[in-house]
This record gives sequence, structure tokens and C-alpha cells, in this order.
Amino acid sequence: MIIRQTIIRHGRRIATPRRLPCIRSFASEVDIEAIEASLDRSLKETHSIESLLQNESSEPVPPIEDTTHTTLDYRKDQVAEDFDSIRRQRSLTSRLGTAITPHYTPQALLAHPPAPSEISLPLLLASQSHLGHSTSLWNPLNSRYIFGIRSGIHIISLDITAAHLRRACRVVSGVTERGGLVLFVGTRKGQDRCVVNAAKWAGGCHLFERWTPGSITNGHQILGRCRMQVVDEFDRPIPGLENQLRERPVLKPDLVVCLNPLENWVMLHECGLHGIPTVGIIDTDANPTWVTYPIPANDDSLRCVQLVAGVLGKAGEEGLKRRREKAKRGEVTYQPEKFELKPQEGEMKTGGDEEAIHHAGGSG
Repeated sequence: MIIRQTIIRHGRRIATPRRLPCIRSFASEVDIEAIEASLDRSLKETHSIESLLQNESSEPVPPIEDTTHTTLDYRKDQVAEDFDSIRRQRSLTSRLGTAITPHYTPQALLAHPPAPSEISLPLLLASQSHLGHSTSLWNPLNSRYIFGIRSGIHIISLDITAAHLRRACRVVSGVTERGGLVLFVGTRKGQDRCVVNAAKWAGGCHLFERWTPGSITNGHQILGRCRMQVVDEFDRPIPGLENQLRERPVLKPDLVVCLNPLENWVMLHECGLHGIPTVGIIDTDANPTWVTYPIPANDDSLRCVQLVAGVLGKAGEEGLKRRREKAKRGEVTYQPEKFELKPQEGEMKTGGDEEAIHHAGGSG
């Protein structure tokens, strides 16, 4: 029985045909290293051919890119392409984000200060003109200029500041219209540029260094060697009168604008002795009786000082323009001084007295 089953089992295996696996080989194994080596050799040969053609031909041969094996456009400017890409990105993203509103530019008060007619309370508030000193440092004479107290600091009334600043503008404009000399003084750090610009607009003088004591009371010793000149009604210098100016006293200003009275009290005292009117910025810790025309404001704020100096300079410029316009019509707004025009060497003096009426002005 066992032999029968074994024969049957093995007989089935024998009877079943054996299926042999059919392996078809379409190609032999690929040698990758050999292919890469051949490509490198072909690229080297191509580059060598390009270099030979480049040396022999007048026109440059476009190079071939190593990765794509295509010719490159050597005339294509990468900088221009990047710039065009940036412009496209800006055009797409220009409408995104918030709009930029007008902001404060510090150099605007120096180059383009407001006119006296443009003085307003918001402008004074933005320039920090209302901030005073601590209540423990105040001068009781400034009580009429103080609006109130906040956090232990006196607040200056901007209504009074605007009124006093307009009055000082009228004074400066009137002095320059009548041919007067205005001296702008500011000796603190950062006040030199606004002082120089204000003097340039008003046609006056400036001082941004230490005041030399005795420049007014003892001027013939300190300023005796400073040069003076004679100008006409159009502020044009007149030559030939230098010898007559040597015997004249030292030129003194007709108005002094002081931006920091606390450091220049000696100058203000000399101006008071000689009857020279003064205009000054008076803070809550200063004495308003030191100057003739006080301007209650914050003298520690450079922005406030630049505003006041620029407005006063523009006021002097307006008076200067009015005087020159009247001079064109033949009107003289000041009392001229008489000088004798002496003939120079080699010239003969004609009959009659030659006398010219001009205004004497000078700068040290």
C-alpha cells in the first residue's frame, strides 16, 4: 500500500513536464564609469575646439553649458535680468503693506524755515517749545508766561510764545528795513548752523563761539583791527573810503538776537549799558528782564531754537527785500552818512566838492 502511494506520487511528478525558466538577455551589463569617462573626454575636446576657434575667428564663439549641452548667449546681461526681475517683484508687491505718511525731517527747519506768517500753535507744540524746567528751578518773574504744571515741570503757554515771537519778528524786520545791523548769537552745541543761516538771510552777523567780554564796552581795543566797509543802499561795497574809516569808532550792532541768554549774560549787560535792544529765548529758569524783547520758549530743545532762529532770519530777509525795493524807486529808509570821495593818486580833482551820500556798514 505504501509502495503504491509512493509510485503514484512520483509518477505524477514524472508525468508533469518540467518548465525551465526562460531568461532572455537583451543586452550586456552597462558600464557607467566608461560612459562618464567618454563624456568627459568629449567635453574636453569640445572646449579645446572652442578655444581654437575663438583665437582664430574675429567673432567669439558661444560657449556650451556642461549640464544641458546647449549654447549660452554670451550677450545676455545678468545684471539687467536681475534688475528686470526686481522691477517685476516690486510691481507685484507695491500695493502690499501700509502707506508711508509724511514724517519729521530735522534738516527742514535749517534749510526751509517757516515764514513769520506761518507761525502756529501746532508748529510750536511739535518743536517742544512748551516744555520748561522743574518747578524748583523757576524764576518768579516768569509766572505770567507759565500755563501750568505737569509731572513737576512748568508748561509754557504757547499763546504767549506765539505772540512774543510775532512781535520779535516785527522788530527784526523793522531793523533790517531801516538798514540796521542784526547780530545773531548762539554759543551752545548744535546752534552754529541755525545761527549762520539766520544771519545770512537777514544780512547781519553771527557768533557761535564764546563772547569776548568787552567787545562793546571796550570795542576800540578788541575790535579795533576789524575791517569795515562802506555800502550803498543796495548793500554794494564802495571802494576808496578805507582811509576815512580808520578814524571812526568801532561798528556796533543795532539789534542782538541771543538764543541762550544764561551763558551770555555778560553780552546782554554790555548791550544794556550802550542802549542796544536785545531779543532772547527765555526759559522758566531765566530772568526775562535781561532782554528787551523776551520770547518764552524752551531754550534746551535744539528743534525749538532752530525754529525761532529760522523765523527771525526770514523776518529779517523780508525787511531786507522791502528796503531794496524802495531803493529801486529812489526811497532811502535810513539816514545816510556823508563821506568825501578823495581822488586817488594820479587823478586830477575837478572843480567843486565831490560828496557821496552812502550808508556806512561793516563786519568784523
